[in-house]
Amino acid sequence: MKEVFAAPGNAGTAQLARNLNIPTQIATGLKPLAMTAGGQIASSFRRRTRNDRGNVDALMKAVRENKIDLTVVGPEAPLAEGIVDKFSAEGLPIFGATKAAAEIETSKVFAKELLQKYKIPCAKSASFSDFDEAKKYVQQQRPPIVIKADGLAAGKGVIIAESIPKALEALSSFMQAKSLGAAGNKVVIEEFLNGKEMSAFIFTDGKTVVPVVPACDYKRVFDGDKGPNTGGMGSYSPPFFLTPALEKQVMETIMAPTVKALAAEGRPYKGILYGGLMITPDGPKALEFNARFGDPEAQVILPRLKTDLVDIIFAILENKLAQMKIEWGEEACVGVVMASGGYPGSYKTGFPIHGLNDVDKDIMVFHAGTKLSDGRVVTNGGRVLTVAATGKTIAEARKKVYDNIARIRFEGAHYRKDIALIRK
Repeated sequence: MKEVFAAPGNAGTAQLARNLNIPTQIATGLKPLAMTAGGQIASSFRRRTRNDRGNVDALMKAVRENKIDLTVVGPEAPLAEGIVDKFSAEGLPIFGATKAAAEIETSKVFAKELLQKYKIPCAKSASFSDFDEAKKYVQQQRPPIVIKADGLAAGKGVIIAESIPKALEALSSFMQAKSLGAAGNKVVIEEFLNGKEMSAFIFTDGKTVVPVVPACDYKRVFDGDKGPNTGGMGSYSPPFFLTPALEKQVMETIMAPTVKALAAEGRPYKGILYGGLMITPDGPKALEFNARFGDPEAQVILPRLKTDLVDIIFAILENKLAQMKIEWGEEACVGVVMASGGYPGSYKTGFPIHGLNDVDKDIMVFHAGTKLSDGRVVTNGGRVLTVAATGKTIAEARKKVYDNIARIRFEGAHYRKDIALIRK
């Protein structure tokens, strides 16, 4: 019997899986997810702010008690805390990067130093742990200037400053006011790159590297890429500007060399690696990496996957990825995030969500910040839902999403109207 477990899950996973009432939020982060072999993945991405290292032990206990064959870690914080290392030490199969390998995401300083050491194309930058030195460096730059907090910051650790005063304000917020806590103890100050953003992905067992279909995401909260950065307001796949030549260049100059670089540093990488890239006039350059699928990108990539994901995962864990033939659909996929009013700042929760049963049958609604309350689905986070659809073209998939997203309602709901609106 195939059964899926989600820990702790939400109103969406409750429809597909058995939610485990385990506070799995390790440090400040997202929930890992447990599942059985051959089961269906039911991800949930609501962010928590708790610090309970006993959660790993509780998860291990649940895995043993429920005879779970495989644990899949979706979010970054458990990876940063070494959940993969701890499960592996106990002989429990788990899919995700080790603590050392996950540092490609959990420390932007480490990632930049790795890229520079191995001459992997990236933006010019400098790293600082001293505020005065960072301030002096900023004052010598030409805006716009990109200020990045070193550690995990829920998608809020990157500021694109349009002026020197704004850059210094961001620097002070991160390093002096500690607006992001310890994540801002160190910063990366980076040149601003012009071009088209693209999210590239690979599966790897540490040796074999297999490309995953790419996507484009939208970080800013408002239309026209205005407002503060978020964890993602929508995405689409494939990028309209993708060519076989570009795909090959991304693999050969960034993604595969990064896996080799991590191996050379004694941090072998197994899992899925996500590269946030800028396609510049000088070619693709790496902006950052995630040691996981990431959302909302996963919600437009996985619907295009024809091969059973669980088979791919076990091939990676067993170092047999080279023997896998991974197939992808030709259709496009578009996803739009519905967020709570005020997100990514402060927001209220607990509002009933209406219209979830009014969408067309071929529409996918991914739950993120939701929960069940007295039998009703209510909001329980900043990014509440992602509404996604596939189509023969990006335009067709986009039309399906926007035709349906208007049928879903909750107090304060907002979403971008320009996701996958192609302006060449």
